[in-house]
Amino acid sequence: MPVPALSLLAAHLPVVLLPALPLAIAFPVFDPIAIAIGPIAIRWYALAYIGGIVLGWIYARKIIRTGGLWSGGKAPMTTLDFDDFILWVTLGIILGGRTGYVLFYNLDYFAQHPLDIFQLWKGGMSFHGGFLGCVTAVLLFGRNRNIPVLSLGDVTCAVGPIGLFLGRIANFINSELWGRPADPSLPWAMVFPNGGPLPRHPSQLYEAGLEGVLLFIILALMIRAGALKRPGLIIGMFATCYGFARITGEFFREPDPQLGFLWGGLTMGMILSVPMIIAGLIFILAALRRGPRAATSQQER
Repeated sequence: MPVPALSLLAAHLPVVLLPALPLAIAFPVFDPIAIAIGPIAIRWYALAYIGGIVLGWIYARKIIRTGGLWSGGKAPMTTLDFDDFILWVTLGIILGGRTGYVLFYNLDYFAQHPLDIFQLWKGGMSFHGGFLGCVTAVLLFGRNRNIPVLSLGDVTCAVGPIGLFLGRIANFINSELWGRPADPSLPWAMVFPNGGPLPRHPSQLYEAGLEGVLLFIILALMIRAGALKRPGLIIGMFATCYGFARITGEFFREPDPQLGFLWGGLTMGMILSVPMIIAGLIFILAALRRGPRAATSQQER
């Protein structure tokens, strides 16, 4: 007897048959709507954002509660502080991500259709814009609560790869942001339903591995090694490693059709990642020169 959950999942995953390309993997066509209750529809992309924020919040609370990771055995913020910060950073991600997409990727279109800017359910978010939105949220909330912004930024960056991983998986489920044409003999090449007849790199999965799994492991190991005792070090490592991971992924990802390749074969994702790498290296050097943070009690901040 089939397991009900598996039967339900199989019903949502019809397979595109590829008889002409036997070496290409058949892409499972997912329903973009994960849950539908009457007129209410929740998409996989929305679940990725929600899941990233919730799981990141849980992981951040664990980091803050683990006193041995911080100078003086105590974090310069409380878990209640971070609970309140979640709303701020969520707004920063959404507003910054959408603004970045409008400005960096599709300004001509939105200049002619300004009301479409608010149609978030149609997709269109920029990581680099979302990152700047997070930075703004950290600065404003840190000043409002008298919390060291570097330490707050370190925690925020430490949990960031969780959302990046889920976001790239959502890109894959939605069959969007697929890769460049691949050699048909590549064992994992895929033909995407809306990507033409050519087998392509599943670049969303490459990015999920680089920007999500690998980056999470690097930052987690650094935290265990005492990186939070040097404020700004995790911020710097996140920005630097993400920049290199994104540039690597862009070599396999098809450029956005409205932009194509830019100067010298570069893509917008590559160009926007260069300032992140430079800023990240500056943060790393500054954190190493500054040395471990002196212990700060909750009453002193």
